[in-house]
Amino acid sequence: MGFNCGIVGLPNVGKSTLFNAISETSKAEAANYPFCTIEPNVGVVAVPDPRLDQLAALYHPAKVTPTSLEFVDIAGLVAGASRGEGLGNQFLSHIRQVQAIVHVLRCFDAGDVVHVAGGVDPERDAAIVETELCLKDLETVEKRREREQKAAKGTGKSAEEARANLALLDRVHGGLDAGTPLSAQGLGSEEKARLSDLFLLTGKPVLYVANVSEEQLGAGDDPRVAAVQRLAGKRGAPALVICAALEAEIARLPREERADFLAASGVGEPGLSRLVRAGYALLGLVTFFTAGEDECRAWTLREGTKAPQAAGVIHTDFERGFVKAEICRVEELLAAGSEAALRSAGHLRIEGKDYVVRDGDVAHFRFAV
Repeated sequence: MGFNCGIVGLPNVGKSTLFNAISETSKAEAANYPFCTIEPNVGVVAVPDPRLDQLAALYHPAKVTPTSLEFVDIAGLVAGASRGEGLGNQFLSHIRQVQAIVHVLRCFDAGDVVHVAGGVDPERDAAIVETELCLKDLETVEKRREREQKAAKGTGKSAEEARANLALLDRVHGGLDAGTPLSAQGLGSEEKARLSDLFLLTGKPVLYVANVSEEQLGAGDDPRVAAVQRLAGKRGAPALVICAALEAEIARLPREERADFLAASGVGEPGLSRLVRAGYALLGLVTFFTAGEDECRAWTLREGTKAPQAAGVIHTDFERGFVKAEICRVEELLAAGSEAALRSAGHLRIEGKDYVVRDGDVAHFRFAV
């Protein structure tokens, strides 16, 4: 099961620097000119979770396996991308393939790093990207409207359905034409489902990243960062403040030296840990665990997944032959100190097919094939 976030933004805002820091590679070229990234770079990143470390300390397993998230570094977009300017069509097709968007907005000044729009203004930059995504979605909606208009002229159930779809498309078209992304149009879950096969770009969840300099991190209120936070609030989206250059520097250090470097820099936790967890939450994901002497492992699920489907993430036979699940909370297991003590305390529950697995569950599945 793969989950991914695409890192997007204008050229030279720090996307590739951030990607290299997240993936701890130099896979993405970071250079002082537009479009140094053409083909998207892909990195699979472990999701930091102290609960897994605590389980490993309890069981001392032969193997510890965290859950992971995929990040995709996508080429920079420019005004006119929806009409093919720059790497427009390529950029937009790559965005269509990711499940969520990490929108990097430059908030730092640097004379040696050119800005394609001539100066640093995160609100303007965000508007450029958002406008191009809206324009591309308008094109997609217009094509579908033409098809539904033809079908709506007929009679019977299919024509009625086409007319209902046409009314929805007209509403969405009006919103996009006014510059309102699909995610901000207040659609219901049933309406979103009817539009799902269009894969509209502005319907994807967005996380805004204010990319700042190291000096800005400790400088208190910053008007550019405040602008990004206002934008995020308006869109109902999360926002993080990260210094991509500092994170890249941390990622290049040996692991045993990172804690001291973070302490000396006055940074309690790497911004990348916050970013990965925020991306995980953005996709509506939860983590459950399996634990034993052989392996302690974290697994990824969509929120709302029931026990048989959770078992299927481990192995398809587990779902096919699902009988029951033994479930406990990770904090209860850690507090008890062992499964035996947990069982004695009555905190090990037997759950059936309708149980919805929650974040922080430790599961043992029983199955018969």
